[in-house]
Amino acid sequence: MSTLYEIVEMPNGEIALKRADEVDEESGLEPLVSIRFSEESLYFLNEAKLEVAKAMIEAGLQAAGDLTDPQLVEEEAATAILEGEPTLH
Repeated sequence: MSTLYEIVEMPNGEIALKRADEVDEESGLEPLVSIRFSEESLYFLNEAKLEVAKAMIEAGLQAAGDLTDPQLVEEEAATAILEGEPTLH
């Protein structure tokens, strides 16, 4: 059985990743991940706050998945070298 997750905006304005069955405010459980944007960044993000937070969470989950499969990371690195992709630091 797989677990479903939701990205929600908390009452304090943070964007959070929570298990779908723990979304109610009375559960008292901390979110798995939360993102808080500064006032300055909110000024620049305007209405895109949720989309940016979603992209950040997706990138983090992808990176975590890559860490659990080192063979996949090595294969992607080899492919990047063969395709001439620049190395990002």
